[in-house]
Amino acid sequence: MATTRLMPLHIGKGRTVSRAISKIIDYVENPQKTDNGKLITSWQCDSRTADAEFAYSKQVYIQKTGRIRGADDVIAYHLRQSFVPGEITPEEANRLGCELARRFTKGNHAYIVCTHVDKKHIHNHIIWNSTALSHERKFRNFWGSTRAVRRLNDTICIENGYSIIENPNRHGQRYDQWLGDKKPFSHRERICYAIDDAMAQKPESFDALLAMLRQAGFEVKGNENPSIRAEGQKRYARMDTLGEGYSAAALRAVIAGERQHKPKERKVQKKDAPEKKSGNLLIDIQAKLQEGKGAGYANWAKKFNLKQMAQTVAYLQEHDLTDYDVLAAKSAAASARFNELSEKNKAAEKRLAEIAVLEVQIANYAKTRETYVAYRKAGYSKKFFAEHEREITIHKAAKKCFDDMGITKLPSIQSLKAERAKLMAEKKEAYSEYRKAREEMKELLTAKANIDQMLAKEKEHNDDLEKKFSKLVK
Repeated sequence: MATTRLMPLHIGKGRTVSRAISKIIDYVENPQKTDNGKLITSWQCDSRTADAEFAYSKQVYIQKTGRIRGADDVIAYHLRQSFVPGEITPEEANRLGCELARRFTKGNHAYIVCTHVDKKHIHNHIIWNSTALSHERKFRNFWGSTRAVRRLNDTICIENGYSIIENPNRHGQRYDQWLGDKKPFSHRERICYAIDDAMAQKPESFDALLAMLRQAGFEVKGNENPSIRAEGQKRYARMDTLGEGYSAAALRAVIAGERQHKPKERKVQKKDAPEKKSGNLLIDIQAKLQEGKGAGYANWAKKFNLKQMAQTVAYLQEHDLTDYDVLAAKSAAASARFNELSEKNKAAEKRLAEIAVLEVQIANYAKTRETYVAYRKAGYSKKFFAEHEREITIHKAAKKCFDDMGITKLPSIQSLKAERAKLMAEKKEAYSEYRKAREEMKELLTAKANIDQMLAKEKEHNDDLEKKFSKLVK
């Protein structure tokens, strides 16, 4: 379960762009909070020189567009993503933070994801450059962006098997929870479907059509260009706003035989029988009682365990896993398969991260090469360095990156883009298989753990009976 908070970062009075950026980046990259920097991931920038790169991109933006803002200018965006304690590993949290940043910015902005582990709850600090990679526009905070971030975060958590907040404060229920057993149609769709049903009965006149709608429970006002309101709808909807073929003129033409009515395609709510799940892990009631839980909790836990065992047994019967050895073998095979796919996925993500860094550093190297050559010809002059510190720093960082990666000959940007596209396509194609393997492993391991716990309890009970019998015999 993750919560999010989006905060725009301004320059502020009395600060330069570089100082404002470096202040927040220094905080989020704190080695004591990020496991000595192991939990820092960057995209289209180098985390070591991100403040200089962000500031440099804004200079290029001003040169290209001529737009200059004052102290109220948004220099970057800070997104905080917090996870419930004990549900996620730091590495997985960092990966989800990167996915959230990439999908929300659509890959158009450089960003840094720093995972902090200094508190009970693991949380990410995501900083992305307000200036786009093209240096021609900026990210604009739009109306409802906070809700958009939360919804995207919920989607990513669900896709990866993590819990979400079902009913966040001040935002009401999620739509699918609120919907419940209600029809999955909007008010306008309900009106259109009612018109389709009425037209199927071939009304003699337009007035007869309106009468049918009133009988179906809709309110109708007006005659020349009527407005209709469904039950629970606040405002009337004019017929000429319902879409093509639903205006008063179009329906009159259909009734007169001058044209044909094309019914609206209806949404169908699937009611397939859900596949039986193995349930949740059983609760160790004795351990909970030793922790201080009371008798009321014990009664609830007994009922909970009975329900989970019933689900587990139904799952094992449906999947023909009534033999324990078969269950154990299948669980081991599912775990091995998931680990294999997980390693392939991690390898692809690692290479994608390397490609992203290379693309940035190659571009930085090319942009600052002339400045660095001039600096070298100037005999590494201190005065020249002071005048071009940002460009020289970026160039040195690029060279160090190539050395660290053991690259002697730089690859072309085109080859890197082609490799990235291939990896992304392969990853996308394999994702459904990865999710299926993860769910299968989770179900099998849960079922096996419940059976193991039940067998252990049964063995413990039999041992107690044996001891009691031995005492009676003596």
